[in-house]
Amino acid sequence: MFAAADAPVYLDNAATTQKPQAVLDALHAYYTAQNANIHRGAHRLSRLATDLHEQARADAAAFLGTASADEVVFTSGCTAGINLAAMVLGFAGLVGQGDEIIVTTDSHHSNIVPWQMLCGRTGAELRVVPLTAELTFDMAAYAALLSPRTRVVAVPYISNALGAVNPVREIIAAAKRNRADCTVLVDGAQAAGHVAVDVAALGCDFFAFSGHKVYAPTGTGVLWGRRALLDSLPPWQGGGEMIEEVSFAKTTYNKLPFKYEAGTPNIAGNIALAAALRYVRELGVDNIAAHERALTERLYDGLAAMDGVRVLGPRGGRGALVSIVAEGVHHYDLGMLLDQMNVAVRTGHHCCQPLMQSLGITGTVRYSVAAYNNHADVDAALAATERALRMLR
Repeated sequence: MFAAADAPVYLDNAATTQKPQAVLDALHAYYTAQNANIHRGAHRLSRLATDLHEQARADAAAFLGTASADEVVFTSGCTAGINLAAMVLGFAGLVGQGDEIIVTTDSHHSNIVPWQMLCGRTGAELRVVPLTAELTFDMAAYAALLSPRTRVVAVPYISNALGAVNPVREIIAAAKRNRADCTVLVDGAQAAGHVAVDVAALGCDFFAFSGHKVYAPTGTGVLWGRRALLDSLPPWQGGGEMIEEVSFAKTTYNKLPFKYEAGTPNIAGNIALAAALRYVRELGVDNIAAHERALTERLYDGLAAMDGVRVLGPRGGRGALVSIVAEGVHHYDLGMLLDQMNVAVRTGHHCCQPLMQSLGITGTVRYSVAAYNNHADVDAALAATERALRMLR
């Protein structure tokens, strides 16, 4: 965390979180006392590192509500997980000419571009669910988009730009009613660590999240996939670890999850990711959610009360973030002035350019909270925002 003397009010948690001491300790312990490559070494350090790494996989499985650790594929983040899913669905021929892939207007670029690329390779068509006037997921429009040609639905659990919690269970159930073999991926980047996740109860086929948004190091993440689906799909990268036997005539592939983990993984990062997930579980996800909800409502109400400020989306049914547009003030100018007042927020399009285009804006100022934030942080941010707006107008 920050040194006390220069500690900003850090409200950019939707971009990346600060790291608790337990995570830093896990990294330090690995590199000072446990460092070795995993899975094939005969020596003690390799066995120790392997055990720690595979325990990290079990911890990630428990965090997602599944007992099947071999359904957990370690990735470099949510973006890598979504790309992996899109690539292997294409390799398997499960998406082809005339098929349809449904995404949402509030999707992050990482949940748009991989599907666009898949459409470009296969001749499938990308369909987009619009938002309601209240900037929430439009279930009626979604139902109208579902068709016999729908092969993939990819939806964010929580919008990273608006904060809206999408009705993912209903979205998944509707996709499966429409077509039982429809593959549904949930982008959980803004949900992991903020709400309890149970992939079995959700009924999705893939769930992806980034470690660095849930108190873990950057370059870590998880793609969870249903075992039967993962077993049926081909690997996406070739190399060491993902193989069973190799000859110049033929290669056979390793069992799950190693089929999808070519090369040496981010061993230290994955062990530290598990420390972060344990940190969340020890605090209690429900406790975190209640704490963040109180902070977010305080932010929403305070910002909405300011002259010329539009808070995007409804007050309720949102994750741990609030985005605003200030009349007559550019989002970048407001963000930079807040930084000079020692308040860290995010400005811009938040990797959601299609959403911003649909709203007729270039970007927003986004305030996002985490478990370590408090009411004093929110009050300081609100006071700084009021002062900054007076200065900029």
